[in-house]
Amino acid sequence: MRSEGADAEVSEVGSSPGALLVVGDVVTDIVARHRGPLAAGTDTVSAIRTLPGGAGANVACWAAHWGGSEVRMLGRVGADAVAWHERELAACGVRPRLVVDPEAPTGTVICLVDTAAVAERTFLTDSGAAVRLDPGDWSDALLDGVARLHLSGYLLFSAPSRAFVEVALASARARGVPVSLDPASVGFLRKLGIDRFLALVEGVDVLLPSRDEACLLTGLPDVEDAAAKLSRQVPLVVAKQGADGALVARGGTVTARVPAVPATPVDTTGAGDAFTGAFLATLLTGAEPEDAAREGCRAGAKSIERVGGRPPASG
Repeated sequence: MRSEGADAEVSEVGSSPGALLVVGDVVTDIVARHRGPLAAGTDTVSAIRTLPGGAGANVACWAAHWGGSEVRMLGRVGADAVAWHERELAACGVRPRLVVDPEAPTGTVICLVDTAAVAERTFLTDSGAAVRLDPGDWSDALLDGVARLHLSGYLLFSAPSRAFVEVALASARARGVPVSLDPASVGFLRKLGIDRFLALVEGVDVLLPSRDEACLLTGLPDVEDAAAKLSRQVPLVVAKQGADGALVARGGTVTARVPAVPATPVDTTGAGDAFTGAFLATLLTGAEPEDAAREGCRAGAKSIERVGGRPPASG
């Protein structure tokens, strides 16, 4: 539900007929923008900002910004920052449902952005409460009025939230609600194990990996081959390639190659999340995946011209 007085950007494709429920990480981003290599053992001059983030929360915000008629966000945070994160989500037109963890603090990510290297970023991650969702946090009623469920892949990287994903997927299947998932992290994927990941995402309708994630998941060096192979297991695969656009694959075949939208990068943090949010908002209008991917590329381009992983607040 949009916050009162919100004036979010709406894609020309239109408004979605049902709600999007995003489940995943809500974290605090500390973005440090520096130029050139870090100076080991001494100071590196940086511009530092504290911003709301998290792959799941970013997706929700971009989906609302891109015309999602109602976007809901379920995540777990610490008591230290719950009020701030609720306000920031609502300011982007997202209806927050945040579980307060009684023990763990809100997750924190330090984003090191090298402005001399096409705004490439490196993450230092303390997941905190973000990956402590458990089956007790799920209710079938969360799917009331929901047309699509989106899961952040970060949920697969801890035992409690893996159990949560299993329950949520079963509930969505019982309701006939399609499910999308973003693998989230090459580093965490390697630690989890490829076979284990693929088993955990059985029943997912849409997979949205990055180029590196698609190649890692298949063991294939070419992203087109990787996307095609993944689409034999998941009905629709959309591989995000940054400056090279996106690939859409179905039934073992790449069906579309969508070019990127030119942009001047300031900070690439959350660009993939922006793509996913706009893609899902557009898909819910009944658009074809190829058209939704074009909207995703538009959002990704807009994202990298801003600092942080969120769109402008809509209120």
